[in-house]
Amino acid sequence: MSLLTDKNILIVGVANKHSIASGIASSMSKYGANLAFTYQNERFKRKVKSLAKEWNSDICLPCDVANDEEINSVFSELENDWDGVDCIVHAVGFAPSNELNGNFVDVTTREGFKIAHDISAYSFVALAKAGKESMKGRKGSLITLTYLGSQKTLPNYNVMGLAKASLEASVRFLAVSLGKEGHRVNAISAGPIKTLAASGVKNFRKMLSYNANRAPLGRNVSIEEVGKAATFLASELASGVTGETLYVDAGFNITAMGSLEDIN
Repeated sequence: MSLLTDKNILIVGVANKHSIASGIASSMSKYGANLAFTYQNERFKRKVKSLAKEWNSDICLPCDVANDEEINSVFSELENDWDGVDCIVHAVGFAPSNELNGNFVDVTTREGFKIAHDISAYSFVALAKAGKESMKGRKGSLITLTYLGSQKTLPNYNVMGLAKASLEASVRFLAVSLGKEGHRVNAISAGPIKTLAASGVKNFRKMLSYNANRAPLGRNVSIEEVGKAATFLASELASGVTGETLYVDAGFNITAMGSLEDIN
């Protein structure tokens, strides 16, 4: 399909075939995009390269998003293959595991707070700064991934909730900052999905069950559904959409209480 034909899209954050970034890559590839990927370190290099081949890409570049030099290098290297970048997908989030298990005020540390915000929030701004020149004149799209824990509390999400709130604020500020050049900036707030990143949150399986029971659609969402939403935001179909958080969570975010039939 031609929805994203000739669009050059950089995806940061593919970890394995079950990751949300993988669902995004699969959808965007299906709709004709040219894709490039980054990998955090040598440990992930082989896996990401293997997945990239499935999406007809041989562009895989090292990038630790905590390192500005490596981020800048990604866009320098892309100049060897592309004449510019149309979309940047930021699918990165991290907090030390000890911060995601226990009572928020007891387990949160200054160092953990810094790490969570640096990797999960500032890295999106850093990618926008570094990629701005590559997107010049292309009316680009920047997309990041967030979660309802940015707006409402839930057990063990802790400092990641604060980091995601910061990330969502950065979406709004970046939308204004880059809007004059025609670039759009949006976030997708996906419902809980069993991924490597989510496994770091204690009792995540219980969260999946609770979400499915309370969501209006009566189920959880898939990485494929998130991928379709990202494809929409990257395409001309979303040309008037910026600064928004699009919920792809089977409607969970709209409910204050589930069905009364479920209450004993």
